[in-house]
This record gives sequence, structure tokens and C-alpha cells, in this order.
Amino acid sequence: MSTDIETRLAALGITLPVAAAPAANYVPFVRSGNLVHVSGQISQDANGLVTGKLGDTLDTEAGAAAAKLCAISLLAQVKAACDGDLGKLKRVVKLTGFVNSTGDFADQPKVINGASDFFVEALGDAGRHARSAVSAASLPFNVAVEIEGLFEVE
Repeated sequence: MSTDIETRLAALGITLPVAAAPAANYVPFVRSGNLVHVSGQISQDANGLVTGKLGDTLDTEAGAAAAKLCAISLLAQVKAACDGDLGKLKRVVKLTGFVNSTGDFADQPKVINGASDFFVEALGDAGRHARSAVSAASLPFNVAVEIEGLFEVE
């Protein structure tokens, strides 16, 4: 079943990956009533993990691209939580973004904009959300970005 969201994604040239299985003893998402809490999704694409440290080996533009990859994975998890029907997604409520960065790097919000901009582009006003963007001294597998999300669904 094609939805408006899937039509927008196709127009953007985005194909959602299969929702990733958890890497440890947790679940990829928890649905409670009309809310879906999605566990942190790391920066990876079909070629593998996007690794590095912002302010050292990666610049802000590369970090924003990594954050967009996290957002795409978040959306794949929401689709799985909705039994494959993205039409049930009402809105993005909140994102919490973690940026693998040096102590003097201060552009975490610009990095997480990669995810925020993607959600607004793909979902319109339903993609606007509350957000936190914080630095992390390190992230699992040395990934550049990890983002968790809270979504309202039908």
C-alpha cells in the first residue's frame, strides 16, 4: 500500500532500508498507546557504518549527512512498528541526537539538522519536532551520529 509519505520519499530518491535488528539486549522500538519510542539508530548506509569524530576527522556537512541516515533508519523502524503502513504515522514528536565530537566542537545542532531537515522535507509540518542535540565523547562502533526518536501514530 503506497502512502503520501512513501510517494514523497520516492520523489526524494529515498528507499527505506529493512528495519535493523537490535545489536544487544533491547528492542528496536516500543509502542505505547499512540506513541512509538524508537531506540537509537546509528549512522550507516548500504556501504556500512559512517564513522568518525566531528571536529577531528569529519566536518559539519559530513555529520549532517550521517544524521540524515539516522533519520531514514528511524523512519524504517516506525514503518515496522506500524506493520508496514507509514500512513499510520501522524508526526515526529521528539528527536534526541548524539554527536561523536571533540570537546571543542560546538555545532551539534547543525549536525542534527541533517535529520530534522529530512523529516520536514519528507513529512511536511508533521516532521517538525522538539529536539535535543548533544555531544558524546564516543559512540558505539565509533559512529558519527546516533539519534533516538518519539513518534505519534494511529
